[in-house]
Amino acid sequence: MIERDIHYASDVAFTPAVKDIQVRKGSRRGYERMETGGSWQTEITNDLAAFIESRTTVYLATVNSDGQPYVQHRGGPPGFLKVLNNTTIGFADFSGNRQYITQGNLVDNPRAFLFLMDYTYRQRVKIWGEAKVIENDADLEARLKPADYNARVEQAIVFTVTAWDANCPQHIPRMIDESVVKQLLSEKEQKIVELEKKIALLEAHTRP
Repeated sequence: MIERDIHYASDVAFTPAVKDIQVRKGSRRGYERMETGGSWQTEITNDLAAFIESRTTVYLATVNSDGQPYVQHRGGPPGFLKVLNNTTIGFADFSGNRQYITQGNLVDNPRAFLFLMDYTYRQRVKIWGEAKVIENDADLEARLKPADYNARVEQAIVFTVTAWDANCPQHIPRMIDESVVKQLLSEKEQKIVELEKKIALLEAHTRP
């Protein structure tokens, strides 16, 4: 594993090779201004915490000792991702296909990455950090398990934030979650019922 000096939070992603390409393609000056102006954030803000805990899906990326990347989906009800403090995220790892690729990768290399997407409002957040699997901790598993969610918790995953960045909405397709659609349809149906009642009252008053 190559160790590098990190001067700015964004250096977790902006390696020397990345910066060379930014220079060549003309975007380096803007990112230099970003770095000197504060760079990416390293702690979970209240807004980020609310975004994280509203998600029903997340992608967790890891890499093995050979440098081979792997991305795993994890999902659950809103709140299955829990902000434990201003630098730590945790979630229950439910029993799945028992391949344990992510867990094995984290043994070789704890560095990890979370990718969170909100298709309804076209928002995405990238979080760099380190993750670890915690087994046989009943108290932590109970704390992380979503209430009334029918899934067996096998272990817990705790993610420590190194840096995070929120992207612009460009090119994100807008898709609406089923629960949001149901809510909007229910509100529309209620509105129709209310309007039908008003129409009926008006007709009753205008009859000769």
